Amino acid sequence: MEFGLTQMWAQMGSLAKGVAILLFILSIFTLYLFIERQLVFARAKLKSKKVAPKLAGMLKRGQIQEALKLTSMKENRGSHLARVTGAAIKEFLEGKEANLSLEEQIGTAQRGCDRASTIFTQELKKGSNTIATIATSSPFIGLFGTIAGIINAFRGMAGTGSAGIGAVSQGIAEALITTAFGIGVAIIALWAYNFLSTRIDVYGAEMANTSSEITDFFIKKAEQDVT
Repeated sequence: MEFGLTQMWAQMGSLAKGVAILLFILSIFTLYLFIERQLVFARAKLKSKKVAPKLAGMLKRGQIQEALKLTSMKENRGSHLARVTGAAIKEFLEGKEANLSLEEQIGTAQRGCDRASTIFTQELKKGSNTIATIATSSPFIGLFGTIAGIINAFRGMAGTGSAGIGAVSQGIAEALITTAFGIGVAIIALWAYNFLSTRIDVYGAEMANTSSEITDFFIKKAEQDVT
């Protein structure tokens, strides 16, 4: 028996081929989701890098309305920092219009930050659960091919009446190939998931830091208005 990839594929059973094709599709889908998420992260980072200095300057000058308009612009919606800042400003101004106390205004601004951060985090996590599912299920999918290979090995033994390597080699090859393929896809998906999770944590920390800074800004501004 030849052990080249073409020869092994030609001699694999239909179930083993189906498992291999499914795992190949899952690996491609994992890479697609990973690349798509990287583009989303890069866009958020780029837009935040551009808008953050502008927002900081406007807030220092007391241009709160202008800062709110800047965060609402279409080109800045993909920025996680603009999203959090805009939510805080909106809630703070609405609280002020409702004649809430300073403490209540700060509280509404903080809750606005938290809601915006939670929503954006969920947007960043899009596809991550799918990758995690692929990582955990791929080895088990590969086991179907393993079982099919073992069955074919026993069939070869029964058909030839011999337990020699020639009788069982095809089935063993199927079992090993699908098992290895399943583990390989799982490793790729697991690495992708962990990498994305780390990036999401970084963005979450940046949003939490921005939330703290904008809250401190409102507190200092209120104290200046009083004095």
